[in-house]
Amino acid sequence: MSRRTTDRLSPSDRSALLQSMRANGRQTEPAKVAKPAPTKTWDTSFESLPAFQVFKTQRAAADVLGLSNPFYRVHDAKAGAESLIGNQQVVNFASYDYLGLNGHPEITAAVADVAGKWGTSVSASRITAGERRFHRDLEEGLASVYQADDAAVFVSGHATAVTVIDALVGSKDLVIHDALIHNCIMVGTQLSGAARRTFPHNDLDVLESILETSRDSFERVLIVAEGLYSMDGDGPDLARLVEIKERWGAWLMVDEAHSIGVLGKTGMGVWEHAGVDPRRVDLWLGTLSKTLVSCGGYVAGNHALVDYLKFAANGLVYSVGMPGPATVASIVALDIMKREPQRVAQLQANGRLFIDKARAAGLDVGSSWGFAVTPIIVGDTLRTVILADRLLKRGINAFPIIPPGVPEKSARLRFFISAKHTREQIEGAVLATQEELSSLEAAGLNVGTANRLLKR
Repeated sequence: MSRRTTDRLSPSDRSALLQSMRANGRQTEPAKVAKPAPTKTWDTSFESLPAFQVFKTQRAAADVLGLSNPFYRVHDAKAGAESLIGNQQVVNFASYDYLGLNGHPEITAAVADVAGKWGTSVSASRITAGERRFHRDLEEGLASVYQADDAAVFVSGHATAVTVIDALVGSKDLVIHDALIHNCIMVGTQLSGAARRTFPHNDLDVLESILETSRDSFERVLIVAEGLYSMDGDGPDLARLVEIKERWGAWLMVDEAHSIGVLGKTGMGVWEHAGVDPRRVDLWLGTLSKTLVSCGGYVAGNHALVDYLKFAANGLVYSVGMPGPATVASIVALDIMKREPQRVAQLQANGRLFIDKARAAGLDVGSSWGFAVTPIIVGDTLRTVILADRLLKRGINAFPIIPPGVPEKSARLRFFISAKHTREQIEGAVLATQEELSSLEAAGLNVGTANRLLKR
């Protein structure tokens, strides 16, 4: 029977005919030979991951010393200057609610209203069917902070940096950033394929040296710094950064995650603090989760930049748009920040009080400027975790930052100050930290202590 004849058969008739042909030996299939089993075996457990083994060792050390796990603690209250952890009321120094706007009645009312009208999701990427007027309103408000042409908001702060860098630079380009830059900048650079160089924290002489030796080897250069560094509480010499990037034909990106609402007389950020024209910075990057009490991220700059990103930034093009309640929360928070500069003034006064008291108590605050972020540097990881645990038992929540979050031998407690903290809370926290740290130092607790306990 020809192929043309069988093609005219129905699928069921064709199947029956083929089965008959096989049975009669007129069509045979090659015998299937079982492949030999691999002689090697592999450990496919997640427990085999090296990082998991590190976590396991750390947890064992904490158990030996009777320490509670500081990570992923459940809070039973809204984020702010106070919190509730395990039925214990605590003064909270681990919240980014710098201006005390989280739960503000005007914001919650606006959020409830927009949720009733627009629902809780825009249900699509903005480029397709997720665009709403409130997205444009927030972008216009953010652009006005930096006197920029426009801004673009993203559903994730971390993804904002990653996707923007990936969209702007590639294998022929160079990214130079401060050694203490946030993880999102490093991840974005790695994904982009661009070359990466670092300069020691705030050392702009080294930045210039890198440009002198490398600028001609690359098409584009992107310099990245933070307005206020979240681990150290200091910031860059913005005026000199701008001068350097202009002289060497580079782009400058400044991450304002911790500086909007914090720096400058009215909270406009590091440009207001430094007295620099914000239009001289090419890209203003920021998050909405701190002063602006929502979630997501943004970039502000000129028309060409924003137009390009709205079609080229994967984190915007291929991600759902920000939901209405989250967007409106930031719109109203930004409006309150602008019309109530006394909140910024109170935050800055509280920051000065904390750092002045800490220095007077002999605590190591590093290079902090004394605004909303001040570390108490302990150095030793074990003592830092024990110190945080002891403070929590005294009703003070300050989060321990340990390697790899910071370099070795620079573990610290990080205190985030809010406009809502009282003088008594700040002075009490400094005194308790001094007392507990002195007690630990007198006891001689260090990493060796944990190692000896683990070997028993």
